[in-house]
Amino acid sequence: MVRNRNRVRLLLLLKPFEVFPVAPSSPAVIPQTSQILNYLDNRREVHKHAIQFCQDVLRKRPIDWIAVLRNSLAQPIRNVDLVVTVGGDGTLLQAAHFLDDSIPVLGVNSDPTQTHEVEEFGNDFDATRSTGFLCGATVNDFEQVLDSILEGRSSPSELSRLMLRINAQKTLKYALNDILIAHPCPAAVSRFSMRLKRDGMPYSQLVNCRSSGLRVSTAAGSTAAMLSAGGFKMPIFSKDLQYMVREPITPGNKSSLMHGVVKSDQHMEVAWFCKEGVIYIDGSHQCHSISHGDSIEISSQAPVLKVHLPSRLLS
Repeated sequence: MVRNRNRVRLLLLLKPFEVFPVAPSSPAVIPQTSQILNYLDNRREVHKHAIQFCQDVLRKRPIDWIAVLRNSLAQPIRNVDLVVTVGGDGTLLQAAHFLDDSIPVLGVNSDPTQTHEVEEFGNDFDATRSTGFLCGATVNDFEQVLDSILEGRSSPSELSRLMLRINAQKTLKYALNDILIAHPCPAAVSRFSMRLKRDGMPYSQLVNCRSSGLRVSTAAGSTAAMLSAGGFKMPIFSKDLQYMVREPITPGNKSSLMHGVVKSDQHMEVAWFCKEGVIYIDGSHQCHSISHGDSIEISSQAPVLKVHLPSRLLS
């Protein structure tokens, strides 16, 4: 990424502080609740330190940079050479929704899970912090990773993303992890049909579904909600998609069609038959409303995302 004439331009995208509740000083708080809130307060301080550390590192480099809270993003990211996110996978996902395939991103996990905390507090509350699966650095190695990128010794990897077309109109956001198509009420039944197509022609039989919805993931997202729901882990650089019908009311002998793969040269066509519905992109980060009769096309034909991945994912 060495620039011969101009200084490197960098966007520092930050997870906001308000996601961590402030521990109250009132003595009326029961001990366990106080312990949890103190733990969350510590998480805030760790995140705050990580932001300060990254900014101090950037100030020492011959680069032009600005810091922006992730919630302030409203337009596509342009005119920078690198995006550095400080938070976890959620902050990197937020950046991905505003990036095309020309600008790479590096995620800094600001608050990694501490094994000793999980062991100490595991019986009292969930002490996991940030997974940072796609984050290529922490404060422990951010300087080294950044210098490797700036000096051209490290190149980003290309991750496949998911493209959506609703009634033949392409959406402006691409999913890096997954999408969920479901009724807005989680207790309501989702009614839809689906089939695979290749070159515009049917490739599989039409399946009519009543269920809790339909999840489709990329390879990168196959280790997240898809895996938790019983799916399988895909090679990180695969261009295929994985789909799963959630809690199907099984239609006879078609249960084997409730979970499968959409190959890179195929797409899935979904017809929605409820009065209302929502397409959730990468969790709750982006949403699209749908209604009865809408047609949804799902494929991996989106622009790739260039990501500086952690070394454990490259081995």
